[in-house]
Amino acid sequence: MNSASAEMNAFVRVIERGSFAAAASDLGITPSALSKLMTRIEDRLGVRLLTRTTRRLVLTPEGELFVARSREILASIEAAEAEITAGSRAPRGHLRISVGTAYAKQILGPALPLFLARYPDITVELLVSDRQIDLVAEQADLAIRSGWLGDSTLVARKITDARRLICASPLYLEKYGSPRVPADLLQHNCLTLTGFAQFNRWPFHTNEGINRLAISGTFASDNADLLLDAAVAGLGIARLADFVVARAFQEGALVPLLEDTHLSEPFPIHVVTVPGRHRTPRVKAFTEFMIAQLDGAQ
Repeated sequence: MNSASAEMNAFVRVIERGSFAAAASDLGITPSALSKLMTRIEDRLGVRLLTRTTRRLVLTPEGELFVARSREILASIEAAEAEITAGSRAPRGHLRISVGTAYAKQILGPALPLFLARYPDITVELLVSDRQIDLVAEQADLAIRSGWLGDSTLVARKITDARRLICASPLYLEKYGSPRVPADLLQHNCLTLTGFAQFNRWPFHTNEGINRLAISGTFASDNADLLLDAAVAGLGIARLADFVVARAFQEGALVPLLEDTHLSEPFPIHVVTVPGRHRTPRVKAFTEFMIAQLDGAQ
């Protein structure tokens, strides 16, 4: 294992697997040989890349930079080889995906078993957070992002569209009645999403145009899944993305409200990657898989 790309691959695999033993097994060498290889890389570069403790491996600032650049270079090599050998080799490798909590639970989690069965040479790691991460700094292959994208150097591909729905449980409506017009919401307990002020002014069509109604209630959260659970439990009326409430609608746990006047505000969902990585077979396979899955679900 003397080539620079092989050394980079070994280093990245150590970081992805979190231990020398697991990475060595993947690479077909002994943990001792892999540890010595890491030391040789550090000696050649003249910097410490890893801090090794009894429980885990911690990247130094230099190590974080080296692993990010290594992943970029390896992705470019993989993409170049894939273009030459198109169709002759199945996608393989580790796929690190950043995704929001609601989308992970409602869409991606249920779809992953089929994806992994279809591509047995791909391993998947989910970074589940509603925080928008730096893909390079976090060594993520791709992110699934909802809403309109701002200016960015990232490569984006839309996988579907979503929309927002106002809903409540039959239990809540039986107890408090159904709002007939938007203004009735001011007399109801509305569940609010913190951290996104614009989402707590619900838009409706009127004869004068779009009116945004400021709603309020006794429960707020920055997590859409918690608002979903609260709505299903009968705590109040919620406005959530259709992919969040789809299962609850199917099961009758929630019903839509004010459909004739509510502005659902459709928004796109994209897969985004750093330039070059979107051409790697595993990223392309995942993106095409998600598009097919979502098309079939609509």
